[in-house]
Amino acid sequence: MGTRSAARAPYDDGIGRRVQRLRTEQGMTQRQLAEPEYTAAYISTLESGKVRPSETALRYLAGRLGVSPDELATGRPTGLATELRLRLTDARQLLGAGEAARAAEQLRELLPTAEENGLDEERADTLVALGDCALDLGELTEARDSFTAAERLLAQAPPPRRAAAVRGRAVSYLLAGELRYACYLLESAIDELSRGGLDDPDALVLLHSAAIAPYMDMGAYARAAQSAELALSLAPSVRDPELVARMHRGVARAMIAEGRSAEADASLSKAQELYRQLHIRTELAHCHWMRGYARAQDGDLASAETELRTARDMLAAQRAQLFTAQVDVELADVLRRLERREEAACLLAGTLDALGAGLGPERGAVHAAGAHRLLGIIAQEDGATEDAERHYCQALSLLEHSGAAGDLADICRLLGDLLRREGRIDAALDAYRTGLGHRSAPGTTTLGPAPAQPVF
Repeated sequence: MGTRSAARAPYDDGIGRRVQRLRTEQGMTQRQLAEPEYTAAYISTLESGKVRPSETALRYLAGRLGVSPDELATGRPTGLATELRLRLTDARQLLGAGEAARAAEQLRELLPTAEENGLDEERADTLVALGDCALDLGELTEARDSFTAAERLLAQAPPPRRAAAVRGRAVSYLLAGELRYACYLLESAIDELSRGGLDDPDALVLLHSAAIAPYMDMGAYARAAQSAELALSLAPSVRDPELVARMHRGVARAMIAEGRSAEADASLSKAQELYRQLHIRTELAHCHWMRGYARAQDGDLASAETELRTARDMLAAQRAQLFTAQVDVELADVLRRLERREEAACLLAGTLDALGAGLGPERGAVHAAGAHRLLGIIAQEDGATEDAERHYCQALSLLEHSGAAGDLADICRLLGDLLRREGRIDAALDAYRTGLGHRSAPGTTTLGPAPAQPVF
């Protein structure tokens, strides 16, 4: 009988306890477990936690005890990580099909198992998926908390690994009206990739695609176009078809703003085809939404209404409340332009009822303000100036703490114009000054240097 020594290691009795438990469960003595490769004394020392087995010893003992080396070393059941990944994929499919609430319920069941077994990678991915569910359900605070927790778990991981969590947190700020901070998060992540020489195509496309929306909303059209062009140039190197589809959807918006309608339509067609193949209904609804927006910009209001109604029906069926509210406002504007103002006003009133009374920057304030803004325009067109003023003031109140400086300035302009036409010059000047104050507030509409371009 030969003997082998095991290297000394810091005190760690986890493996020893597992060896003792498995040996006892199988009715083996220390000598029976050890022979013919090791001694009973070595097994006793290991079980007491005074030594840690070498890789060779670990494989030998695992074979004798009928478990995998990984299970013996970590205490995790064999294949647990794979099982969690499969269940995570199932939940992602539910989310894509528009079942965000059911998906979130399944994902919450995975978290304790991942945490108890030290599976931080799987736990982080589950938190990102939970954040995406919360975004669909309009729970912005919950979404932000999930993405932040995922970032903490991945704090020591390479920047590309953290990109999905950063993108999710930025989207949650965007939906709450914090446009500049959303840009800051995305640009910081892009610069971190560049500084570390980690020009990962998937991560860059994900981050640049996400940056297009806040850039557009802030009026930073050159930056939006730059991000769109870079994302398009990297698309052939991207492995994930869902990411390619998301990129095409984001790029289309930048193209619409540049008047490149045919190219935008082509990008949307590519995105829709990929989403159909992947059975992701939520994102497919966003494509119809974007196509309706494009048609409205081109003046094809009948087609715009059809596309927006399709998007609205899909999102409403999935209970994606905030996204449905955004589509409602755009659809109502199309109806107003079609001279169907009463129908538009009814749609907007229903939107406000659906968002509820408990509005704030974290849940629906920006979207409700958009509805009040359009109701004010409709009332003004109908000659109901008191109603128009009331709606403009409600929009201002909702936006006051949101950080959506551009929207605030626009409301102030509309209100100022209304008051000026009524001869209330002093009140109009106050409204204009308020709008100018929001436009000129430090950091509200200006961005720092553009993120560095990747070097391949």
